This record gives sequence, C-alpha cells and structure tokens, in this order.
Amino acid sequence: MKKSISIQNAPAPVGPYSQAILHNDIMYASGQIAINPKTNELIIHDLTKEVNQVMENIASLLNAAEMNWDDVIKCSIFLKDMSNFEIVNEIYASYFNTSFPARETVEVARLPKDVNVEISFIASKS
Repeated sequence: MKKSISIQNAPAPVGPYSQAILHNDIMYASGQIAINPKTNELIIHDLTKEVNQVMENIASLLNAAEMNWDDVIKCSIFLKDMSNFEIVNEIYASYFNTSFPARETVEVARLPKDVNVEISFIASKS
C-alpha cells in the first residue's frame, strides 16, 4: 500500500510532489534542500549550514516513518559545484553510524531555488 508522508518537521514541497512515499516498508524521499521548516528560511550562503539543514530534513522524514540513518539504503547527491564535494562528503558521512548506503554524487547545472546541494534517498525498515 502506498502512503504519502507529509510532516511539519521537513520543508513543504516546492512543487506538485510528496515529501516522501512509503510503500511496503520502503521510503522513497524526494530531494531535500536546505529550507528550515520552522522559519521557511532557505539556507544557501553557508555550505556547512546548508548541508546540515538538508541532513536534518532527511532525519525528520526518517523519524516520521519510524526509521533512522541505518535504514537508508541509497542516496543521490546533486551538487551545483563539484568543488564542494569534500565538504558535503564530510558532513554527510558524520550522520551515519554503520555501513554507508549506496550513493552517487553528480554535478548539475542548476537546482531548485538555486541551492548548492540537494539529496534524495531510499530507506527500508530493517
């Protein structure tokens, strides 16, 4: 059964899509950008704060589905500038406790709201 996940602790979608879909204990999450869900503020002028906000938004979605970082099996990272790879990679890695999920990181020409990073993920209940 397909269930749309929409929570207040993650940013509202900026288009016609769900924050995440839970189907047969697998969560497919839309790309997360650095919108603070409490203030609706977009964080783009400090890459460290931006990446941490993206990861906190992901954590909120995981919590809503009673999942955690160990349940993440796949991530896709989209960067506006690949020269930011090391900073993003260091922050990203700090959120995981056990084996890392499968992942790709790609540089793209442009992201929604001109952010520097967007991350989508798939998680499965253990």
